[in-house]
Amino acid sequence: MGTIILETERLCLREFHVEDADFILKLVNSPNWIKFIGDKGVKTIEDAISYLVDGPIKSYKENGFGLWLVQLRDSKVPIGMCGLVNREILEDVDIGFALLPDYMNKGYGFESANAVMNYAKNVLKISRIVAITDEDNTSSIKLLQKLGLSLEKKLVLSDADSVFLFSPSDNF
Repeated sequence: MGTIILETERLCLREFHVEDADFILKLVNSPNWIKFIGDKGVKTIEDAISYLVDGPIKSYKENGFGLWLVQLRDSKVPIGMCGLVNREILEDVDIGFALLPDYMNKGYGFESANAVMNYAKNVLKISRIVAITDEDNTSSIKLLQKLGLSLEKKLVLSDADSVFLFSPSDNF
């Protein structure tokens, strides 16, 4: 049911597949996703399938990594996504994460993101991982700092959009 990438004490991260469209529809339309990441226009199951095929699934083929589904290890209940993104706007690979509201503030974000950072460094041999986040997303900022990333600069993406770029304080 999708290639398992890594497991932690409480979580399992695996590749997305089109059968995860229901979950994606729920996640990308959750309040914090809309507020901090933006409306991706994913309103139907067909939209969610396209999002998966053109996003994470395409990234697995092109980069050997991508955003992975985060699920509870024992029950297999999907709770979010976490993984690596190769964006054209950034020089480095960045880490991304999002959880459904019911699973926030329980340590799952750090647990999954820390495991992804270690996987990137030790398995994929990626020398530098950065992150971008909305400047008002204090939860994300705290998590990035806990991962050892520091605010490097504000990136202006367009007249109406800017984000904070976080990078390793040392050599990752």
